[in-house]
Amino acid sequence: MAKILIVDDDVKVTTLLKRYLSSAGHEVTAINDSSKAIQAADKVRPNLFIFDMMMPQPDGYRLCGLIRANPDYQHTPILIITALDYSNSKAASFGADDYLTKPFDLDELGPKIQFLLNKTRIV
Repeated sequence: MAKILIVDDDVKVTTLLKRYLSSAGHEVTAINDSSKAIQAADKVRPNLFIFDMMMPQPDGYRLCGLIRANPDYQHTPILIITALDYSNSKAASFGADDYLTKPFDLDELGPKIQFLLNKTRIV
């Protein structure tokens, strides 16, 4: 299955996501400090990123830009999970491939992740 890197400053969210995605067979790394995201990505080499938007610096906007600027991750899917209401076009404008609004339903999360992984042929 896929390697997934979750970056969210809310420990409850990362714990929930890690349990859910691990039970689906994915290899999940969750961090709560966005300043360590690039270092974690270089270690994990994820097939998918999940970012919160509203975090201490770098926030999700900046993190998306940093990831997209790195040639190793230019095509790695990014799923945004945020309390802010965005359209897909807004999410795409800062480098994300898709988004979910908090609170989200795990029944919605699974298909989004599968779709993003299928786009890059990682299942």
